[in-house]
Amino acid sequence: MIANYKEFQGTLDKDVPDEHWPDSLKSLWYDAKGNWKASHDIAQDMHNKLGSWIHAYLHRKEGDAFNAGYWYRQAGKSFFEGTLDEEHRELLAFVLGK
Repeated sequence: MIANYKEFQGTLDKDVPDEHWPDSLKSLWYDAKGNWKASHDIAQDMHNKLGSWIHAYLHRKEGDAFNAGYWYRQAGKSFFEGTLDEEHRELLAFVLGK
């Protein structure tokens, strides 16, 4: 498993994420690769607060604040006020246990 953001960035030259990664990390990887749909498909099948948070982030990225707000509430989170990059990094740190 990767340990930090720099190592995560180093995996983005691959065609697919590591099959042993948790779905949350795979979803964030697909988002970083620019594949919103693949990321969203994974996140919406994660029926927990982390999946809801990733789902919220993705809808915020899409520009759908209303839908994002719903998913932030499902995640027990406030609507993220920082940049998308900041939220992606925060999500990644959470997934990596940092």
